[in-house]
Amino acid sequence: MVKTGNLGKRIRIERIINRVTRRTIIIPMDHGMSVGSIKGLEDLAKMVDKVAKGGANAVLEHSGMVGAGHREYGKDIGLIIHLSGATSLAPDPNRKVLVCTVERALKMGADSCSIHVNIGADDEPQMLHDAHKVVESCRVWGLPLLAMMYPRGKKIKDENDPEVVNIAVRAGAELGADIVKTNYTGDIDSFRYIVKSIPVPVIIAGGPKMETTQDLLQLAYDSIQAGGMGVAFGRNVFQAEDPTKLVSAIAKIVHENYEVEEVLKEYQFD
Repeated sequence: MVKTGNLGKRIRIERIINRVTRRTIIIPMDHGMSVGSIKGLEDLAKMVDKVAKGGANAVLEHSGMVGAGHREYGKDIGLIIHLSGATSLAPDPNRKVLVCTVERALKMGADSCSIHVNIGADDEPQMLHDAHKVVESCRVWGLPLLAMMYPRGKKIKDENDPEVVNIAVRAGAELGADIVKTNYTGDIDSFRYIVKSIPVPVIIAGGPKMETTQDLLQLAYDSIQAGGMGVAFGRNVFQAEDPTKLVSAIAKIVHENYEVEEVLKEYQFD
């Protein structure tokens, strides 16, 4: 018998993940809201094309940039529209507010939408309330939701601490997100415990620019070994010397189970 429950969501989620591996490579390109123009995103359409050629499953953009970034040529790629925002000049940049609706994202052709919640921030209650409203709208319209759940705030001494990452990830699942994005804990065992304890896929953020390509590939590899379902790497990809080559290398790890040494040998990174 053909499944019909939430058919729209099932169809759309296959636009942002690999239907065979059930894993994903997402390239966030929403940084301009926070920091303004940034190296690598001066020509959004050009960068989207580069990562699509490399094998990225989806890009993540703010609604106002979709027309500039999601173009009508080249290899197709999934579109995630980000609903949360704050600038680096705000009194509290950790306070993310809704800057787009689920309905607008749908009208613009989104395959998914995303929200940002900082667990531990002063305004965590409001962000959780906003997330609840987004979850309900996504359920109505059959739109998959990616929840960026980060431990950030006065009580957080280490944003990669397994205890605080565990709370953030669990909160995303409890809210009803379809995919949770968070920080990697730094070791396979602690991250495995976190991802195995919830019923939705967990992917990791790339964070600040890493020193070497090998470090980035190792981060991706370790998260997959722990049971993570993919990566969301932004500036580490779009500020790379060759984003297409780098995404292709990451895809070997995420989708083809290559080891880091195999990828470094095949792609001959400096």
